[in-house]
Amino acid sequence: MTFFGLPTEIWAIIGLSLKISLVAVAIMMPPAFALAWMLARWQFPFKLLVDALVHLPLVVPPVVTGWALLLLFGANGPIGSFLATHFGITLLFRWTGAALAAAIMALPLMVRAMRLSIEALDMGLEDAARTLGASGTRLFLTVSLPLCVPGIVAAAILGFARSIGEFGATITFVSDIPGETRTLPIAIYSALQMPGGERMATSLAIISILLSIGALMASEMLARRASRGKASGGRANHVL
Repeated sequence: MTFFGLPTEIWAIIGLSLKISLVAVAIMMPPAFALAWMLARWQFPFKLLVDALVHLPLVVPPVVTGWALLLLFGANGPIGSFLATHFGITLLFRWTGAALAAAIMALPLMVRAMRLSIEALDMGLEDAARTLGASGTRLFLTVSLPLCVPGIVAAAILGFARSIGEFGATITFVSDIPGETRTLPIAIYSALQMPGGERMATSLAIISILLSIGALMASEMLARRASRGKASGGRANHVL
């Protein structure tokens, strides 16, 4: 059976990949913003070390990240056994584990995009709001956070694109289980291992490329829009 020229098997893989990527971005958004804010605004001991640890998934082989997740969240890992014993949650060989692996791999890109947005905030606007009596919480919710929205959206899109392409950490942590953890990259790899699987691999590769290009174009458009907004704000402040 086909739908829009593609077999239902491919649609199932696309649906699973989208679900895993969206969940990965959703669960990583709060900690990524907290880390970005901390690195952009705070001065504290071992800041360089924290910065390096955040960006570590970018430079170590993804298999190493997957192995670390296996040690921590596996059946005998400290976090995995705790979750299984107290909450009945198992991440190993589940799509939720694939979402966790994708989230960890997307973290550095998300933190970087948000940090650039936070560092570009016009401090004059925050000082003006503070002078008018805004509390710290109100200042953050009504001035700082809205100004960071383009960076947050760009981070979400970059994280989504990174999650769609995640392979090494995912296959190491949750393996290749059709219908459960077989995402687009893993499906491409599996198709290439089968005789005559080149056609399916090509279809999946084209879909993966189109999704990634769309996400990167959307991220670039948001970045340019944010730059234009900042330039307009700067000109307005200059006139004032």
